[in-house]
Amino acid sequence: MEISNTELSENKLIRSIQRIVFHRAFTSTVIGLIIINAILVGIETYPDIYQDYKEWFFLADYALLWFFTIEIAMRFIATKPTKNFFKSSWNWFDFLIIAAGHLFVGAHFITVLRILRVLRVLRAISVIPSLRRLVDALLMTIPALGNIMILMSIIFYIFGVMGTMLFAGVAPEYFGNLQLSLLTLFQVVTLESWASGVMRPIFAELAWSWIYFVVFILVGTFIVFNLFIGVIVNNVEKANEAEKEEETNTELQELKAEISEMKAMLQKLTDNK
Repeated sequence: MEISNTELSENKLIRSIQRIVFHRAFTSTVIGLIIINAILVGIETYPDIYQDYKEWFFLADYALLWFFTIEIAMRFIATKPTKNFFKSSWNWFDFLIIAAGHLFVGAHFITVLRILRVLRVLRAISVIPSLRRLVDALLMTIPALGNIMILMSIIFYIFGVMGTMLFAGVAPEYFGNLQLSLLTLFQVVTLESWASGVMRPIFAELAWSWIYFVVFILVGTFIVFNLFIGVIVNNVEKANEAEKEEETNTELQELKAEISEMKAMLQKLTDNK
């Protein structure tokens, strides 16, 4: 099958874009510009500086927006087959953020829409592989969190009813009814001033009350929270394996593209003879 010069030129262009996109310096440059974008958004919160250089901030934001647009377009071209680009939820995430930026670019001076631009900083998650794996792992924990939340709800309900029955007369501001008890237990399980703020006043009235709080902290904090940690660690390992598999697929795509280009060049040489 004869390969036209136009197709060869397109293949060379795609290979050139792939070399740029897959180079480490490209990712580092994108991360650097995301940091610059974050700094600019932060500086805009100082009215004295922002009012004096409002137009400069607008131009800088506009330039960054178009750089990120070109970056996504290059990644789209470099992904072969092209449909694989939209298989990644992170690519959809980047695309929607940039599309929203173009949609509201004319409303730069409207405060509510300016706030939306800070979401562009979230692109650091999709660009930095370690952050992307961590977020993927957290999202993978959502199905498992259902059972953990049910278990924690049962524990909270049991100790909430017990606390209301035991301490409603001593500390009605903390255990006066079930909802107050549950709110107090939430404070206790976070270990925020649970001893000085909650337990000590009750302990001064009821010497045995420490048993209730110690048992709840052991069950609520060290057991239930360890379940959260265990699920997250397990999913981080799964996310790492998925990332390695994706990197392997990317390398295979690059190799296939190089082989296709070599075949095209050999075909052209054969046809010329």
